[in-house]
Amino acid sequence: MTIPPPVDPHTDKPDATGAAQTVNPDDYRDHLSTADKQGHRQWVYAKKPSGRWYTRRTVFAWALIVAMFAGPWIRINGNPLLMFNIIARKFSILGQIFWPSDTIIFAVAMLLFITSIVVFTSAYGRLWCGWACPQTVMMEMVFRKLEYLIEGDAHAQRKLNAAPWTAGKVVRKVFKQVAFFGLSLIVANTLLAYIIGSDALLAIQVDDPRNHLGGLTAMVLFTFVFYGIFARFREQACTFICPYGRLQSVLLDENSMIVAYDHKRGEKRGTLRRGESPEDRAAEGKGDCISCQQCVVVCPTGIDIRNGVQMECVHCTACIDACDSVMDKIERPRGLIRYASLNGIEKNLPLRFTPRMRLYAIVLSILVTLFFVLVFTRADVETLLLRAPGGMFQELPDGRIQNLYTIKVVNKTSHDIPVTLKLEDSDGELSMIGNQLDVPSQALAKTSVLIKLPRNEITGANTKVKVSVYNGDELLETVKTVFVGPRNLNVDP
Repeated sequence: MTIPPPVDPHTDKPDATGAAQTVNPDDYRDHLSTADKQGHRQWVYAKKPSGRWYTRRTVFAWALIVAMFAGPWIRINGNPLLMFNIIARKFSILGQIFWPSDTIIFAVAMLLFITSIVVFTSAYGRLWCGWACPQTVMMEMVFRKLEYLIEGDAHAQRKLNAAPWTAGKVVRKVFKQVAFFGLSLIVANTLLAYIIGSDALLAIQVDDPRNHLGGLTAMVLFTFVFYGIFARFREQACTFICPYGRLQSVLLDENSMIVAYDHKRGEKRGTLRRGESPEDRAAEGKGDCISCQQCVVVCPTGIDIRNGVQMECVHCTACIDACDSVMDKIERPRGLIRYASLNGIEKNLPLRFTPRMRLYAIVLSILVTLFFVLVFTRADVETLLLRAPGGMFQELPDGRIQNLYTIKVVNKTSHDIPVTLKLEDSDGELSMIGNQLDVPSQALAKTSVLIKLPRNEITGANTKVKVSVYNGDELLETVKTVFVGPRNLNVDP
């Protein structure tokens, strides 16, 4: 049986004495694990993890990666699966095109997003960060694995960085940075495809660059941003920029699921002597934690999970696998570090769905229902019919009154729609420039409309009229507007 000796997580060297380390449980609150006392960056050399949880995360992450890169190229009814073109104010979600006029849907979607964060975090902690966040997935499952392949595990990376500059070191370092930049370029192109659409991205890539300076500039900027994050900034994107970790203080409670160290079982810490049995350790007041530091050296944010809930912890489960491996070697039960709640550790209670979580879930269910109702009942065409600004009513020779209108029609579908108009519940007449208005797909068209009403249908200065919008024989929608006439019908305008 080989038991890993205690190590200093920053030097990767075994402790000289082999004795249990003196632990100050509040010491970690005085400084960041990734900075020294002078505030200088301490590079995190995370040891390559392995174990059942890492295998599960790898499979799940690669499914997400495939979905992420395939997303911009998948079409539903001719529309992208997902597209968020902020510049053109055009959005496609599950093949449905949304426009700025869909304000209520966007408002409900934003409330749904915020509520889902609250519900998910209150119940499952930062499971999103460790398993599904694009930053974590790409860093740990793509860039970090490439780094292990080129430079080796944590110890080999430290040794390489401390070694003098030789031809071999230069080749490795340059190759890694070139590979990181190339991957960042691929990620940047994918993000750009989600913003402007895959068709527009292809046009930028194959056409004369001078015709797409804006798109090329965005592509270059995105590439350098991602390169900086994955090659240098790394875990600091989670600890310094992302606000999600700071939300834990208000979203987590003692029943939330977290990656937790069982201090009741693990304390008091002490190294394992050769031939020492669990009974001997218990007699000396020692717990199952042998201070091997393996949970620290595998942590991608450089923290010690034994200090309890911390903002920097992204729940990646690397410490669980590392600790379980050690427990197997010393023939102790797994789960010294595990998914649990604070009540699960302190009171040995199972994870449960609390009343607070139920309330959040009810609110979330209402918002989900409302969102889908709004999406699936949304009209494919949206019409706005307004009187021409500054226009006065006109009295025609036959005694009828005429108003001039401007009509705007938004086509939210992926095919052209020929639109005709009909005046409802009236003996009046409606005419527009051309008998038909052809509205291009995913575009807006407008024209002028004349409405003429006989005097006996005019009820005063403002008369309400209804206009139906048709695509052939199909009624698309009915809009209402106001017809202006003389206040006194017996007096000429």
